[in-house]
This record gives sequence, C-alpha cells and structure tokens, in this order.
Amino acid sequence: MIDLKNATIVDVRTEGEFAAGNVNGSTNIPLDQVPQRVEEFKNMPKPLVLCCLSGGRSGQATQFLEANGVTDIHNGGGWQEVAMKMM
Repeated sequence: MIDLKNATIVDVRTEGEFAAGNVNGSTNIPLDQVPQRVEEFKNMPKPLVLCCLSGGRSGQATQFLEANGVTDIHNGGGWQEVAMKMM
C-alpha cells in the first residue's frame, strides 16, 4: 500500500482537464510531454503516483517511465479515486 499523503502525485491529463478538477497538491504533466521530461520524473521525490481520468493514460506513462529508468512509480488510476484515497 502506498502512502498517498507522502507521494508525489502527477496528473497526466491535458491542461484543460487538469484545470477543471484535480488532486490537491498534484502536478500536471500532460502525457504528450512525458517523454521529454523523463529526467524531471527521475528527480521528483518518491514514491510517484500517476493519475488521469480513468487510469489508461497514467498506465501508459507509468510503463514508459519504468522502461526509461524511473523507479518507485505507480499507476494510481483515475484522479478522483486518488483524491478520495487521500482523505
């Protein structure tokens, strides 16, 4: 079980989706920007929990980042689920 209160939450939805609602304290890095920002992910405090609308895009990002050397990274699924688990 991941302690979400001590995790870095990254939302991979578009800027517009993120602006419409997000996990308090989360960072927005849209999925299409993930490949260019691998080093940024590597330097973020761990654990990392990625989220999106339903878990599909965050799953893609998690797999890509793991394949590129990012450790202690998890697919949190939908952002609303992550927000509820943090309460």
